[in-house]
Amino acid sequence: MSNQSQHPFKWRHFQADIILLCVRWYLRYALSYRDLEEIMLERGVHVDYTTIYRWVQQYAPELERRCRPHLLSTTDSWRVDETYIKVKKVWMYLYRAVDSAGNTLDFWLSSRRDGEAAKRFFLKALTASHTSEPRVINVDKNAAYPKGFNELKAEGYIPENCRLRQVKYLNNLIEQDHRFIKRLTKPGMGFVTLEAAWRTLQGFEVMNSIRKGQVQGVDKGDVRGQVALVTTLFGVAV
Repeated sequence: MSNQSQHPFKWRHFQADIILLCVRWYLRYALSYRDLEEIMLERGVHVDYTTIYRWVQQYAPELERRCRPHLLSTTDSWRVDETYIKVKKVWMYLYRAVDSAGNTLDFWLSSRRDGEAAKRFFLKALTASHTSEPRVINVDKNAAYPKGFNELKAEGYIPENCRLRQVKYLNNLIEQDHRFIKRLTKPGMGFVTLEAAWRTLQGFEVMNSIRKGQVQGVDKGDVRGQVALVTTLFGVAV
């Protein structure tokens, strides 16, 4: 394990609890970096919005990595769909999946909307530690999904008895879940680079999962439990 993973706040000018507070608020609420700068100033903390941006880039992916082992298992009925995220003024495709209870399975950012992109996303979701082997995968009429699905089934990654259903109304659940992520991306007016987009989206998605009660020991709506979880994952006392 790297020294940065063991001591993630070493050499930082600000205290770890202040850093995690800014990161958690940015990933949880629809705030811009400048909004957060003002909010922290109200609390007597002088921190530049560009510094908060660097914190999010550093710790959002780390939060997702540390949280993944604690995610609860999902059901075997999947809802898969893609939404749009603007990167460098170009629309990109954010593939996302939830189970029949609305719990997040996985996500994938791609510049393409084709069979290869669908295949890569399916494979990422299939190999996640918290996802159950799918019995049925519900998708819309996008022709890319059957192509990726059939290739993975032929390669043995998808069980033989799993069905792909192209019925749009069954995907209302995932379309509703898209709204939370889209709401968070709006204050930033799009991402400057693909790497910045991916790092930030990792944070948005993991905080969305925590908010929905997908993590062991933290129920939906348990705000204090969410705060305690994030600080505990980073070994910070509150």
